[in-house]
This record gives sequence, C-alpha cells and structure tokens, in this order.
Amino acid sequence: MKIIMKKYISIVMILAVLVSSCAKKLDLLPQQSVAEEVALSSDANVKKVLNGAYDAISSGNLYGGNVFLFSELLAANDEIRWEGTFNQPREVWLKSMLTTNSFVRDIWLNAYTTINISNNILSAINVVNTADQNRVKGEALFIRAAMYFELIKFYAKPYSAGSVSTAPGVPLVLTPTRGIDQSSFVPRSTVEQVYTQILSDLNEAEGLLPNTNTVYAAKPAAAALLARVYLQMERFGDARDAANRAITVATANGKNLAGTYAAAFNNSANSVEYLFGIQVSAQDGANNMHLYWSIPAYGGRDGDVSIQATHLALYSAGDARLALFYVGAGDTRSGKWQQQYKVLPVIRLAEMYLTRAEANFRAGTSVGDSPLNDINRIRNRAGLTSLGAVTLADILAERKLELAHEGHAVHDLKRLRLSADGFAYNDNKMVLPIPQREIDASAGVLVQNDGY
Repeated sequence: MKIIMKKYISIVMILAVLVSSCAKKLDLLPQQSVAEEVALSSDANVKKVLNGAYDAISSGNLYGGNVFLFSELLAANDEIRWEGTFNQPREVWLKSMLTTNSFVRDIWLNAYTTINISNNILSAINVVNTADQNRVKGEALFIRAAMYFELIKFYAKPYSAGSVSTAPGVPLVLTPTRGIDQSSFVPRSTVEQVYTQILSDLNEAEGLLPNTNTVYAAKPAAAALLARVYLQMERFGDARDAANRAITVATANGKNLAGTYAAAFNNSANSVEYLFGIQVSAQDGANNMHLYWSIPAYGGRDGDVSIQATHLALYSAGDARLALFYVGAGDTRSGKWQQQYKVLPVIRLAEMYLTRAEANFRAGTSVGDSPLNDINRIRNRAGLTSLGAVTLADILAERKLELAHEGHAVHDLKRLRLSADGFAYNDNKMVLPIPQREIDASAGVLVQNDGY
C-alpha cells in the first residue's frame, strides 16, 4: 500500500491524498486547502479535522452503505439477489471479484483515507483544549478502529479460519503519512496483530469517551464495537461484558428499543435505539443502502437488491419484521432502506441484547440479564410471544431476523463457520482481493490474497 500526503491539508478531504498515477500534480496546493502547520496548530482546526473524519467515515463506500451491502451480497445464499446493472456488486454477489473492481478498490482507499485523518488528529492531540482532549482522542481512536475492523473482515481470512498469528491481514499504519519514502511501503500485518490494534484502540476509546456525545461516537458505541470484535474472535466472555457495558450506559442515558420495529428505521434524526448512526440529509451524507435497496418511487435506483422467498419463509406469521418488507418495482424489497435522506443506523441497541444473549448462553452465565429475557425482549418488540426456554439455535435465529440486511450477514456466517452459495466460510472467494492499484504501487511489499 502506498499512501501519499503532502504538507497540505484539504478542509474538504481533510488530510487524505492517496497515491495517484498523476505524480506531477502532487505538488499543487489544492483549492480550499491550508498548510499542515495551520490545520493542526489550534484547537478549533483540529476539531474541524475531526469533523472531516466523520465525513470520511460516512462515505458511500464505508458506513454510508457499501460495506453493509457487500456483507449481505457475499452471504446472499439465495435469500437476496443483485438485480442491478452495476457489475462491481454483481461480482461480489457471484463471488467472482476482479482485482480491478472499483468498489473493492474504493472501500480500501476510503478506509485508509479515514485512518490517515485519525492518525493526524492523534498526532496533534496536545493542541486540543485540555477539557476536550479525552473526547477528541477517543473519537479518533474509535474511527480508526472501526475502519481497521472493516478492512480486516473483508480483505483477510476470518479469525475463525485460524492461523491468525501468520495469516496476512492488512497494513497497519498508525502515524500520519505526509510524504513518500521507504517507510511508506508498509507490508501486511498478521490477522492477530490487526485485531490486537483494534482492541487497543477501542478499549482506550471507551475509557476516554463521554457517556453521551450527540450524534458522534460515545462510550456505548465504543463498547458496542468492542462487543462485535470480541464476538468475531469468539471471546464470548469479553463480548458479553462489552455488550453489557454498552447496554448499561446507553439505557442509563435515555437509550431504549424503539417502540416498534418499523420505528427503528427511516428516521430523519437518530432513533432512541441508535448507538451510532450516519446522519443523512438532502444537503449532506450518503446512504447507499437506500440507493441500491430502494426503488424509484422513493428516490432509489431500480431496486438493485431484491428479497427472495427463501428469506421471507424464515419469519413467523405476525412477525413485525416480516411486515416491514414491501412489494415495489416488481419484487419484494427491504423496508429498512425505503425512504430517502434518513439516518443510516450503524449500531442499534437491539444488536447488543442479541450479542449479550448469545455470549451469556455460550459462557453459561447471565451477566446483565438471562439469555431468555434478552431474546424475549427482542421477540416481544417484534410482536411475537415469549419463549419459555431458549437454545443457541433460537438466539442465532433471532439475530438473523432482527439484523437482516444491515451488514452483519457475512461476518456472522464466517464466525459461525457456515457457507454461502456453495462457498465455505474460509473460501478464498469469500475474501475481497487487495486492489490491483495497491499491489502495483507497493514496490512488491503487498502480497495479494490467495485465489486472485
């Protein structure tokens, strides 16, 4: 991987210029840019750079939708279909990705752009007002960890595949990239090393962040993301405890399950259920889940993703989650992404109840509440009767239905060692290729994934 950064910082793109074949243009001062020593020299400017990090993470290639779309397409299993004309997502759905796939390339590039912004913020934390340093540092660490977590899940074999101490992960870059020298060519760290760094960032972030932080990352979001990471690593006790902390702090500060399942989606402002969401309006923000999953009647494309009968058959009659699907443009659609300019939920409180239930069940504990109570809480909100006893299969079934089409599919499939469309969880084609432009620019340092 080769990241290029001159000593200028764009107020629009905020500290992120990646390698370009047009090298002769790299010395030009971009419009709306300021010198690095100005952009990182004051409290106000560093906070502007932090806003730029949130803008970067909300890109349509990242939490603006494509990382969720790709997770669902990789795990389609005849439950959803890609009907769209874009070939890049079709390659992912068919597990036939090319190393030149532009969507695969842009997830990588945008993630490292965001990481570099976070690294710049962390390098300048001492100029932030003392009262705000913990919060700003915590937010930057949260964003960096979130991006490395997405990268390692998509571009490396899953943690469940084993050999994590030797399996190639992704390059770890923890300091700002502002020029090119030999140190700019960074090899892939191991899967274990990347997960270790993610845990380090998130544990520190959780300790630094406030309990509430308007629409920005707060303590429950960091704990919730930790729970996701630990669950992927099958560290169930840690996943349980992190989920329980997220629930405890969130509910103590006004968070709760939305009154109805439908009310958890298509919101113009953060729902009471959101622990972290991407703000979208007609003026700013991307929601590619709406773009590709909705239909022209609601401002979407042509209904690029359709829901198949195989998936609909998983729901019981009277399940409010089934009622949220709708028919439009000739097929069944997910109502979660129907409306335009709505907040895109990244982490919902419901997920934490499901994680706590699963982790408690696997550990034989009842930290925070029993698995049965947590599952019945989710079922009751969906209009279903309470269970009298619960099994692991019950918990996993509720998780699948509750979080359907929100970007969890392939990651749950991999940790549970399942298969999709005939491809095993650890198949080479269940991993995205390292973008060819990165291989070409790395001076032989980056190694391509097997099978490409």
